Amino acid sequence: MKLLIFNPEHDLCLANGSPDFVPPRSAVDYARGSASLMQCLYPDALCCSAYDTFPAEAVTEVVAWGWNVAVKKLLLRGGIAENLLPSDETLERWRHLQHRQTFLPLQPDAHRIESAEQVERLLASQQKRWVLKAPWSGAGRGLHWIDGQISDNDRAWLRKTVENQGCVVAEPWRDVVEDFALEYFVRNGGLEFVGYSLFATTHGVYRENVLISDEQIVCRLREKSLPCELERVQSAVEQWLAENIAPAYAGPLGIDFVIDRGGRIHLCEVNLRHTMGMVAHARGRLIDF
Repeated sequence: MKLLIFNPEHDLCLANGSPDFVPPRSAVDYARGSASLMQCLYPDALCCSAYDTFPAEAVTEVVAWGWNVAVKKLLLRGGIAENLLPSDETLERWRHLQHRQTFLPLQPDAHRIESAEQVERLLASQQKRWVLKAPWSGAGRGLHWIDGQISDNDRAWLRKTVENQGCVVAEPWRDVVEDFALEYFVRNGGLEFVGYSLFATTHGVYRENVLISDEQIVCRLREKSLPCELERVQSAVEQWLAENIAPAYAGPLGIDFVIDRGGRIHLCEVNLRHTMGMVAHARGRLIDF
């Protein structure tokens, strides 16, 4: 039996890094109450959270929304055989890859930041508005918006985040007209394109996906971006991922982008896990994961 574990608290677990991390009660409740939404990804699997009971003795394969040391410990405690789970070394490698610093080569106008003084130098440039992102964060969490000056609260958050995660990443504020993602699966060292997803955000926080076909999404993206911009960005990103991520990772991979008012496409984040975009895509047709 295939067991699918829905653990939307995954990004929080990555940021914490401890196998003993206990996520907020709201995250646990959401995982328990929404696991059935994942059935479209794996129709033949038993879908539940890591906090539910499941027939461990019948499980022959385990798939997680996202892999981390905390969910592995919960599954071991639930009776899952260790040989069905990624090794600790593999999980550490994947966590390292997920750090935002990994993807700075795909973001030419983003910066690694370790101090408030570096932020002040950015603010002294022509670009006065920036967003600071914690290295292990996703779905709009771990963001600080800086408009003209850095506040005492921003300084405290920056200092704590650098202490815990090594740095933050600063990106210019964008006048966004569209959010979308490219969805992939990495298998046997190869990068397989799954499809596109279109979604809505508020101040960088994920709200919902738009359930339309890939063809409709591509038409909409081409209307809002510069000629051949989508093809240029997708080709460059796929080549980089194939060379730098696919040899060291296996599983689902989603990349979030924005289109600015000038028609340029910018990478926002890369998620080495399942995404709501994959769920939305699977609602339209079955994907072989």
